[in-house]
Amino acid sequence: MTALGNEYPGTVRIVGDNYFGRWNKTRTACRGIVLRDNRLLLSYETVTGQWMLPGGGLEAGEDERECCIREVAEETGFRVRVSDCVLEIDEYYEDFKWVNRYFFGEVTGETGIRLTEREKEVGMKPRWLPPDEIIDIFSKHASYAETDEMRRGMYLREYTALTRLLGK
Repeated sequence: MTALGNEYPGTVRIVGDNYFGRWNKTRTACRGIVLRDNRLLLSYETVTGQWMLPGGGLEAGEDERECCIREVAEETGFRVRVSDCVLEIDEYYEDFKWVNRYFFGEVTGETGIRLTEREKEVGMKPRWLPPDEIIDIFSKHASYAETDEMRRGMYLREYTALTRLLGK
């Protein structure tokens, strides 16, 4: 496969079976990898049982690092200081390119959680898990291929990021 656009050096590409071969929509998200006391900060949907690294969409005019700081705070209630981007994972599904930029974060304080309506509906809560435990959960991404394509893709993406960045 040839390069599919302007990416950071070392960008990882994940191409879904349903990719149309071109995209006309792009969404960029910034995600925090926050470790404290050998535990990884996660967003957990209590209704769906789904795990994810905290993060979300880049708003117009927003700096990527500011996006990561804002998203981690909104989803988890933790203020963080973040590194420069350490990894980009680009996903291609149907006619979409999903750009995911990862940042290491360090907790500097706490603030109030501010969830979207959807996040409230799925019962999103912050959780701390040992990295090996969450990597094991994400490693089962293929088991969702027949039942939940969104979770399969998200778990593959998070598994790829964590194994590359944490050396596990």
